[in-house]
Amino acid sequence: MNQWKAAWKSIRYRSLHHSLSVILLAISTGLILLLLNSRNSFEDSFRNNIKGIDMVVGAKGSPLQIILSSVYHIDPPTGNIPLDEYKKLIKHPLIEAAVPLSYGDNFRSWRIVGTDSNYAQWYSMQLAEGRGFQKSMEVVLGSAVADATGLQVGDTFEGSHGLNQEAEEHHHHPFKVVGIYQSSGTVLDELILCPTASLWDVHEHGDGPKEITAALIRFKSPMANIMLPRMVNEKTPMQAALPAIEVNRLFSLADSFVQFLNILAYLLIGIAALSVFLALFQGLKDDEPQFAFLRAIGSPPSRILKFILVKGLIIGLISFIIALILNIIAFQFIGTLVSPAYQLSTSEVLFNWNSIYTLLALIGVVIIASVLPAWHAYRINIIKTLAHA
Repeated sequence: MNQWKAAWKSIRYRSLHHSLSVILLAISTGLILLLLNSRNSFEDSFRNNIKGIDMVVGAKGSPLQIILSSVYHIDPPTGNIPLDEYKKLIKHPLIEAAVPLSYGDNFRSWRIVGTDSNYAQWYSMQLAEGRGFQKSMEVVLGSAVADATGLQVGDTFEGSHGLNQEAEEHHHHPFKVVGIYQSSGTVLDELILCPTASLWDVHEHGDGPKEITAALIRFKSPMANIMLPRMVNEKTPMQAALPAIEVNRLFSLADSFVQFLNILAYLLIGIAALSVFLALFQGLKDDEPQFAFLRAIGSPPSRILKFILVKGLIIGLISFIIALILNIIAFQFIGTLVSPAYQLSTSEVLFNWNSIYTLLALIGVVIIASVLPAWHAYRINIIKTLAHA
């Protein structure tokens, strides 16, 4: 009989006996895959959203809050900054380009962001329908906004003051949808973009001093990384924040929790490896008479050794398949809780280097766990075993 078929038949015969090993291996492997895939997904998405942004300026406050609110739009802003200060700053010879951002309003909890056409260009946004905004009160929707709200080109809506759905509505100031962006996998999928003047008109600023919420800055030279943040912080009423530094700080804050989960996962793998060893060793004890008989009729010791190793590999492969299924289910659930920019597709969960490395590591673990039982089977005493059978 083929070694794989024989090993599979043995596992099925003692399915309850091996189920604990499979469950422990599947849970521990699934946890490691979940940690690796989710961390890579979030890190890639976070870094993808700061490409081309060297500095962000906002009102005085926490630099991390400025980045979270102005780049990722997942935190309230630290305040507003004078438009005149922004205009003076962007004339600096070390600044290549800048994008103003004004926000504080929403439509059904989707942020309305006043800006200019450069914002979409920085993220290489492409229109799926309609055109870009050209005048006040015209908006272009991110793909996630269009999908969630059902708004189409030509529709109108009224925004609400604040960043939550329960805020006060701005009556008599309807926005008109003139375009919808293609999905980009960036934070702009979740924004409603309009000219900055739209928000000034809604809030009826009139001829008074104009303000914006923040600005994204791109440098001409690496020298600006040293000079400009200090200049902004010391000589202007604004606060400078460097996205690369703040994102790394954010990841470092989460590292201790991730390390704890890693230790837990590796501990589970150790327990699972022990359970595989015990299951194979106990199965070996039960099958010793059959192995001794096979040896007595001329079966080579290597065949029995391969049988034990193949049995361990089958247990490992079953565990890995279950772990992948658990990961797909977990990411489907996580996808309902996080924005589309941070989601992984099923193909990305199944086919990536994390899965390959984890499978290879799992094969190594089950081979190590199978070695001692296999060696014991290899050295079986035929006469003694048959005498006690």
